[in-house]
Amino acid sequence: MPTSFLEIVELPDGRIVLRRADDEEALVTLEFSSDAKGFLQGQHIEVAKAMFNIGVQMAGRLAEGGDVEQDGPRVLH
Repeated sequence: MPTSFLEIVELPDGRIVLRRADDEEALVTLEFSSDAKGFLQGQHIEVAKAMFNIGVQMAGRLAEGGDVEQDGPRVLH
């Protein structure tokens, strides 16, 4: 992926996207349910920022040929 500035944007429909600053296309999209937003007491934007930050860091490590530590089986849920 070419180097460019990334931005986190909350869209009018409530989705939160990570995109290049010079492009409208989303690279990653997060959508919190109303239950999750209630549980997070309005702090869902901060949670989204943290999720994107860790994801970008991991992508950077992978792009540099680094290994991502993983103990045990991959469980996705």
